[in-house]
Amino acid sequence: MADTDTEMVALDRLKRRGDFLRVARGAKWVAPGLILQAAKRPAGDQAAARIGFTVSRKVGGSVERNRARRRLREAARLVMTAAARPAIDYVLIGRHTTLTRSWPQLIHDLETALSRIRIDETAR
Repeated sequence: MADTDTEMVALDRLKRRGDFLRVARGAKWVAPGLILQAAKRPAGDQAAARIGFTVSRKVGGSVERNRARRRLREAARLVMTAAARPAIDYVLIGRHTTLTRSWPQLIHDLETALSRIRIDETAR
């Protein structure tokens, strides 16, 4: 259940390659369990926050990549619905340690990345 004290933000999904490339040019924070990239939306586009997920083949085979992606999606659902800012696009990138990091540590990595990333400097 959602906590009634925090405002929940609906997260749309990033799906187009161009959006992923634009966010990759934005701000980035590297944590042991994940990498968070963020960028402002183009001027005039002030809709809800959007999020994308990617895990490269360096992480492992399809089973490992899908497991890492599922862990990132659940972490984003728990953390980012309350912490994501509108009109910002986010990309979560899975790492080898996304699979082995304990769940509390992975959540902490995402919370830390969200609190420390500097999106204002990357206005495009």
